[in-house]
Amino acid sequence: MHKVLKFSYFLLVCLFINCGEQPAKVKSNNTTDRVETVQQEEVSTDDKTILFFGNSLTAAYGLEKEQGFPHQIQLKLDSLGLVYKVINSGLSGETTSGGLNRLDWVLNQKVDVFVLELGANDGLRGIPLNKTKENLQTIIDKVKEKNANTQIILAGMQIPPNMGPEYTTQFRNIFPSLAMENDIALIPFLLEGVAGNPELNLEDGIHPTAEGQKIVANNVWTVLEKMVTKEKETVSMD
Repeated sequence: MHKVLKFSYFLLVCLFINCGEQPAKVKSNNTTDRVETVQQEEVSTDDKTILFFGNSLTAAYGLEKEQGFPHQIQLKLDSLGLVYKVINSGLSGETTSGGLNRLDWVLNQKVDVFVLELGANDGLRGIPLNKTKENLQTIIDKVKEKNANTQIILAGMQIPPNMGPEYTTQFRNIFPSLAMENDIALIPFLLEGVAGNPELNLEDGIHPTAEGQKIVANNVWTVLEKMVTKEKETVSMD
């Protein structure tokens, strides 16, 4: 609980950062980064793909793309000899509505594992909770409709209490609720071990540093590992 409270101050800053404005103090060609992260990547039809669909956290805001947690996951997969191609489809400032609008384009490629990391910007802007949940549910439904075999991982998120304790609690509960209702995997809190720690966040106090991104990658890997290694074991038995 104390981590969440400490986290509230830093998340408040995100309200101004993730609305599409670039912070003056973050030295990075973020305009270029945002374009590059969502471009379609050439993937062989034989490759298995893991697509990270999210906002600035996925896009490695303020860092080189290679320092973000999706790339860290790629390095982990490669080191274990697991043949997967990671695609970073993160876009800074993205809301669940925005994500829903670009989803069809993203799903034009084959996706074996879909990691859904959206919702934080909705909460920070006070978007009605039922709308956020509805958008996330629609994204999940569309992914399943495109390919019923695509495995989905939902990244849990938390927001500060400035919207009121009821809104904050209900927002946090959206993610485990959706995971249970749809029988999909859940990362309980994507920023566990990073949120609220100045040493692991950029000057804006919300976006992870390169070291923070490594911890986020570990949080993701804890859930993702079971999927990719199980797939490898299945292939080996065949």
